Amino acid sequence: MGQLVAETVKLYRSRFWPSLALGIPAAIVVQVVLSVPRTLQLPVVAGVGSILLSLSFVGASAIVDGRRPPLRAAATGYFLGVILFPATPFFAIAFALPGVAWLALVGLGVPVAVIERRSIKESFSRGITLARADYIHTLGSMATLVITFFLTRTALFFLLRGTGEATIRAGAFLADLVISPILFLGSALIYVDQRARLDKLAPAKGGSDADLHPALEPDGAGSADAESESGPVARSEP
Repeated sequence: MGQLVAETVKLYRSRFWPSLALGIPAAIVVQVVLSVPRTLQLPVVAGVGSILLSLSFVGASAIVDGRRPPLRAAATGYFLGVILFPATPFFAIAFALPGVAWLALVGLGVPVAVIERRSIKESFSRGITLARADYIHTLGSMATLVITFFLTRTALFFLLRGTGEATIRAGAFLADLVISPILFLGSALIYVDQRARLDKLAPAKGGSDADLHPALEPDGAGSADAESESGPVARSEP
C-alpha cells in the first residue's frame, strides 16, 4: 500500500502542473459544501461532487495512460463517473468504509473507459471484473489513499487552528488543491495494478490490452525495458 502512495507521488511530481489541476474541482466542491447549511451538505457532495470530481478522475486516467483520450472515451468515462459517484457519500454517512468499498468495486470503470476506450456498459462490467481480480487489494489501496488524504488535511487544519476563519478557509482550499490529486492519480494507478493481476490470472487471447500505452511513462519516452519494469506491474508480482 505504501508503494502505491510512493508511485502516486512520483507520478504527481513528474507531471506536476497537469496533476495539480486535478485538485481544482475538489477544492471547489469543499468550498461549496462549507458555504451551505449542514442539512444540504450531503446532497451537494452527491450532486456537485459527482459533476466536478468526475472531471478529475478522467484527467487522472489520461495522465496515467500518457495519451490524450479521444473525446468520446473521455465523455464515456465522465458520464460513468457522474452516475456512479453520487451513491458514495450516502454509503459513507455513518462510516467512510462503505463508501470506499463502493468506489473500489465500481470506480475502475472510469479509467477503463478512458484508457481502454470501451462503451459505458463494457467499462462498467470490465471495471468490476478488474476490482474482483483482487478485491481486498483494491479496497486496501483505495482506503490507503483516502486515509493519506484525510490525515494530511487534518494535520494542516491543526496547524491553522487559532487563526481567523478566512485563513482556515484559504488553507483548506490550498490543501484540497494540492493534496486531492493523490486520490485521483492513485485510483487510476490501481486500475493498472488490477489489470496486470487479471492478465496474470487469465492471459488475454488476442489481447484487448495489447495496444495500451505503458501506464507509468509520463514523459512519453520509453523502451521495451522501461515498459516491462513499470511500477504498477512490478507491484503486482507476488
